[in-house]
Amino acid sequence: MAICGRRPEPLEAVRAELEAAGTECLAVPADIREPEQVDLVVDQTLERFGRVDILVNSAGGQFLAPAEEISSKGWRAVHRLAVDASWSMTRAVATQSMIPNRGGVVIFIGFSPRRGIPEMAHASAARAALENLAGSLSNEWSRYGIRTLCVAPGTILTEGLEGYGPERIAAWEHSIPAGRLGTPEDVAAVIAFLASPAASYVTGTTVVVDGGADAWGLAEPPPRP
Repeated sequence: MAICGRRPEPLEAVRAELEAAGTECLAVPADIREPEQVDLVVDQTLERFGRVDILVNSAGGQFLAPAEEISSKGWRAVHRLAVDASWSMTRAVATQSMIPNRGGVVIFIGFSPRRGIPEMAHASAARAALENLAGSLSNEWSRYGIRTLCVAPGTILTEGLEGYGPERIAAWEHSIPAGRLGTPEDVAAVIAFLASPAASYVTGTTVVVDGGADAWGLAEPPPRP
């Protein structure tokens, strides 16, 4: 397994945890917004493991803001990481390993609810682009034996989510029919299934992991004047 991220310390902690569990892991500190660092990650991975069979594009970042207050710089910052970097990594992995080897699985991470989220117009648009990219690549790359999918998690209780504060988290929890926030393990289990041979006939679609939130819609009202 190969992992990458901008901060060496958490990256090393994950590598140590994986290797303690018996998984060989290559950790490459990199900012994949920069094309040359994408090449660095792919080159080191291929040198170590010889090929890439599964790619999970999980990089992303966003901030809460009313749509009219999102600057061009803020918009581009979100799209540069979520969309542009994911495409750069996907294209590099596909052309250097998956297409020549006639096989592989590419997974993008989207958002749920999928119909738009208040104060997240920039991020929702970026993740919608990834959903469409997964479908488009499936149409083109199925001939190479490559499956492309999008996984759309709902509100997942992570360190990053806790930064939004208890009031906002409580409102999100109220909008989930399952009655709880999701966990990283909920999402990881679905990704593991989709990447496995058991899902060999699943491609070009989005799998929602959100406790029913997308089906229900947003329980909180839109912003008022």
